[in-house]
Amino acid sequence: MRTRRTVLASSVAGLAGCAVLPAGRRTNDGADRDDHVAADIDARLGFVGDLMLGRSVNERWTSDGVHPKDIWGSTRSRLQELDALVGNLECCVSDRGTRWPDKVYYFRADPEFAVSALEAAGTGFVSLANNHVLDYGERALRDTTQHLADAAIAHAGAGTDRDAALEPAVFEAGGLTVAAFGLTDQAPEFGAGASTPGTAFAPLNPFAPATRSLVTEILDRAAKHEPDLVVASLHWGPNWETEPRGVHERFGRWLVEQGVDVVHGHSAHVLQGVEVYRGCPIIYDAGDFVDDYVSYRDREGVFNKRSALFEVVVRDGDLAELVVEPTEIVDEAATLADDGVAEWVRETLAERSAALGTEVNRRSGETVIPLGDA
Repeated sequence: MRTRRTVLASSVAGLAGCAVLPAGRRTNDGADRDDHVAADIDARLGFVGDLMLGRSVNERWTSDGVHPKDIWGSTRSRLQELDALVGNLECCVSDRGTRWPDKVYYFRADPEFAVSALEAAGTGFVSLANNHVLDYGERALRDTTQHLADAAIAHAGAGTDRDAALEPAVFEAGGLTVAAFGLTDQAPEFGAGASTPGTAFAPLNPFAPATRSLVTEILDRAAKHEPDLVVASLHWGPNWETEPRGVHERFGRWLVEQGVDVVHGHSAHVLQGVEVYRGCPIIYDAGDFVDDYVSYRDREGVFNKRSALFEVVVRDGDLAELVVEPTEIVDEAATLADDGVAEWVRETLAERSAALGTEVNRRSGETVIPLGDA
């Protein structure tokens, strides 16, 4: 079996594989949902799209008589089964700062609420590489990174300068050490400079020499931590599109060739398909998990309140499967989808994934995409 350390050591040469290093095993103690998954599991990692905790979400869940954990609604029990949750934090976490000039939308969450909510969900990592982390300027960005650090929530994709923004984060999930980094091709004005704060901005194109060099540098940094799993969290592409751009398909595959195990996409606010490339999942867009955005039901095929929790299962040192739990946003809370919405999510994901050559299976009431050699 080719281990994660082998892959990262050879990433510059373009070698790849999606076997991760066998680590200390963890028995799932009753969380297994049928005999098929009864084998020892190294980790269950949940991937979701946007976590927008600002604006009216913030107002609702900081009101008297509510608890920040309730933002996760009926998904909370499922989140508690995970070893870590990974998402895109589509806001800054601060009560300070000045609005970035000439923006239409500004998202900022109260620190006490946002941190408590993220902790209640078992959040292991959030990407800050997006077009809202600097909505309230440098002070709010610094507050965001500090609040996350104080809560031991790993984060990457933005920082006090470009070097800091590119630094991968490392966290533990079950029996695995995970390295994760964030990149975005949105809001170039937010891009960090050599001595200025901002995001890890880059053209997400595998044919761009500067981007290839940047990714190689990030993976070299990640390799120093000897991770078992490497995650790339990418805020890419325009809003409301139901399929990825060709350049992003090429970039996602190229990342896998360089040694990335899971490509975690977001930005469109709607579900896109999943591709399994060399045994690794490329989630082109996970949609929105929590937000207060308008529901674009007048756009054919676009239901931005409907998304999913994507659960990557690592078993016996290998990426085993991607379990899909349909969700929807109801009253600004993440909710397990009812039967009708759940079926729409399953059928839509299957259709959009089929266009990428991916088969989505049903098993004992679950929606499952095989990974690795399965």
